[in-house]
Order: sequence, then structure tokens, then C-alpha cells
Amino acid sequence: MDDITVLVLADPSEPQLAMLECLPQNTSIAVGNSPEAFERLAPDATAIFNWSGSGELLQQAFAMSPRVRWVHSRAAGLDGQLFPDLVEGPVMLTNGSGVFSQPLGEWVIGAALFFAKDFRRLVRSQEAGVWDQFDCVELSKQTMGIIGYGDIGRAVARRAKALEMKVLGVRRHPDQSSGDAHVDEVYGMPNRFEVLKRSDYVVVAAPLTPETRGLIGEAELNAMQATAVIMNVGRGPVIDEAALIRALEQRRIRGAALDVFDREPLPEGHAFYKLDNVLLSPHCADHTPGWLETAMQFFLDNFERFRKGEPLKNIVDKRLGY
Repeated sequence: MDDITVLVLADPSEPQLAMLECLPQNTSIAVGNSPEAFERLAPDATAIFNWSGSGELLQQAFAMSPRVRWVHSRAAGLDGQLFPDLVEGPVMLTNGSGVFSQPLGEWVIGAALFFAKDFRRLVRSQEAGVWDQFDCVELSKQTMGIIGYGDIGRAVARRAKALEMKVLGVRRHPDQSSGDAHVDEVYGMPNRFEVLKRSDYVVVAAPLTPETRGLIGEAELNAMQATAVIMNVGRGPVIDEAALIRALEQRRIRGAALDVFDREPLPEGHAFYKLDNVLLSPHCADHTPGWLETAMQFFLDNFERFRKGEPLKNIVDKRLGY
């Protein structure tokens, strides 16, 4: 491909943008966080890189770019970035799926150990200077259910299997996990209650789409064991937050480990801050040293494919939203 023009939706001060200097010399780039930054180059833009994650700015830049052929989102989740003109048109959309899955898998296992070994009680006793012996749970005898068995789900399953846990998965197309050695059984979404009833740890890793919004609600939480823990590393609104707070306050489940929320940052005084059966992470479970550089490198690799006319990685089914 000859000259390529890329609109990069980002604060120009972001240090990772320096990595774009390795793009071929015949690449024109406009960087900004407002439509005005793209006025000159947008008519010739063939690609848009949404580094900031702003759905509103993406829609504005897209409308200014009649020749655009490819849009890439740094994030894996695409809620807020799917608008009719993009979804219904021929423009390819790719995302950062898989870039952040490994640290999220580790975080889930850490959260499972937090509850299984009751680390909160250990810290509380240490701070109080109390010698408090108690029994703890052995993960190898527990079952982990994964709602949304995609790339993140598989990263969780690999680690759970290493700890000899039983792993149950739930996904839209269960047959796509045939032969996966990291999961013992896979169910379709309508059969998620079977997994919820059998799981000691329920991991929610589903993307946010119209079909998954509120997927885990009152009925699903009531189906869980009283000793079970729910974890969310997908998107906040996949779990009905009000229903989850009630279940936690009433001790209908043992606890929750949450990295994502309905509103972020979590508002001051929110109920989650006060609950001693909740482990909170401020949406940073996948923030490891160099994570932004890794995300940028993924774009650069895909750009090289785009330039050469090769198949892109992580092409999104825009109608499904993942």
C-alpha cells in the first residue's frame, strides 16, 4: 500500500506515542483529542487508532474520514465505541483482545487465594497482634466457573487448571471450545445457572453488549452457593450492581472481587467501599510495567499487516460487539 494517513485519538503528551516514529516515512499522522486536530488530514485518512478509548471522539473522527478502511481500538472492550455507521459499514474494526488477558488471569487467581486463605483475616489479626488460627480452603478441591469463556476466560482457566481446580465455562458457542484441555465442561449462555450452582468461584469475563448487560442479576446471584465468590474482570454492567450489593450485604454469597464497575472512578461513599466481603481493584488488574507499550506494539504489528495487505489480527464481529 502506498501513502497511509492515520488519525490517532490521544492526548499528544502520551509518551507511548513516540513509538509511532517507527512507522514508514510515507505515513502521515494526526494526533489529538478533539475533532479540530484532524481537520486537515481526515479527508485522506485510511486508518483511525483510538488510543484514548473515547467513543464520542471516534464517532466524530469517523464522520470526517470518508476514505477510512480500518479502525483499531487499544481496549479489548468496545462498549461506547460501536455506532451505526461503523457497525453497518464495510470498515474493518480490530481491538486489543488478548493483549491484557495474562495479567487478568493472574489477578483472578490472586483473588481466589485471597478468599480461600482469608488474607483479610490474616492482615486484621496481624495488625491487632492476635494469634488467630483458623482453617482455610484448598483451591485444588474447588470449582471455578467462567461466564464468558473467551481469551480472558482461557487465561483464567489455564491458571486454575495448574492449581488442579475443576473448570466450567459458559460461552455463546460452546462448540468452539471443543478439545480445550483447560476446561472440563462448556455450556451455552441459557445453561449458565448450572455453572452458577456448581461453582465456588464465578468469574465474569464477558464483553458488554446489549445481550450481556445485566446478565448476572438477582436470579443468577440467588443460584450461587452461599460460600461462593463472584469476580468481575469483564465490564461492570454485565453484573446488576444493585443486585450484587444486596447479595453481599445480606451475605447470600461469600464475597466479590471486582476490577470493573458501573461508574468509574467508583464514587466516594459507594457501598462497595464499606463491605468487608469485597476486594476492590480500581480497574487496573491488567496494568503491569510496560502494558501501554505492549498495547502500542500490537497496533504497530497490525499496521504492518494493513500496509502489506495481510489479514489483520483481532478482527471484531461488529454486530456481536467482540
